[in-house]
Amino acid sequence: MIDDLAAQPGRPLRSPVMIAAFEGWNDAGDAATTAVEQLALAWDSAPLAEIDPEEYYDFQVSRPYSKLVDGVTRQLEWPTTRVSQVRLPAESSEHDVLLVRGIEPNFRWRAYCTELVGLAEKYQVSTVICLGALLADVPHTRPVQVTGSAPDPTTAARFGLTTSSYEGPTGITGVFADFCVQRGIPAFSFWAAVPHYVAQGPHPKAAVALLNRVEEILDIEVPLGTLPDQAEDWEVEVTDIAAQDEDISAYIQTLEETTEEEVPLRPASGDVLAAEFERYLRRRGPQEG
Repeated sequence: MIDDLAAQPGRPLRSPVMIAAFEGWNDAGDAATTAVEQLALAWDSAPLAEIDPEEYYDFQVSRPYSKLVDGVTRQLEWPTTRVSQVRLPAESSEHDVLLVRGIEPNFRWRAYCTELVGLAEKYQVSTVICLGALLADVPHTRPVQVTGSAPDPTTAARFGLTTSSYEGPTGITGVFADFCVQRGIPAFSFWAAVPHYVAQGPHPKAAVALLNRVEEILDIEVPLGTLPDQAEDWEVEVTDIAAQDEDISAYIQTLEETTEEEVPLRPASGDVLAAEFERYLRRRGPQEG
């Protein structure tokens, strides 16, 4: 059951876009949840709803967390899925945003997704963007590969999506996206490839890559905060550590060569190039002269 945490103050949400990320199998290097957390912080999101965890989690696997409040009162935080709302300025976007930050459930995935889709329908969500990250044989020194899917082939071509050919087990991210499509809600899925030899999170470089794709869909500047600086520091640190081991250095070099030979370039259609240039201009801001 979804519990509403706050009444809707002020104007109703305007054709909101739902952006979702889930901890666990779907979130290598914590890249997807880091991206959603960055949006929640930068946009000063407000709590909207949360799913009652009782029916969906094994608390011996995803344990509740005990913390002190003001150093005196002990409070429990239960593993669950929380939804927050963002009201974007009307002059910058015709959409508001719902941010979903959850943990992959242990039980009853179909019932869980039905609840989330019901929330999307309640607030008349226009589009869903699911973010994920997976471990792959990719080098940390190259741009992060992001594969994805779109509601239809025309939209995929418009955004220059490199479609994944993966067939096999999927996580709650893929299941939720499928539920949205089955209920008539257009859904995008974006997956960032995280080097398997640095699987430990956080992975700010992959989070930035995911947010860049979110920016394309929303068609507004997405605040990246300090993530780009963190990504640069992360890459330097990993490179320095790898340089201390000849075997790892040789392996990374092999990955670099393989990536250059085998990874297809993202289609460079006119729409894609125009979108990239517009995003570049927005990030530069007004320039003197």
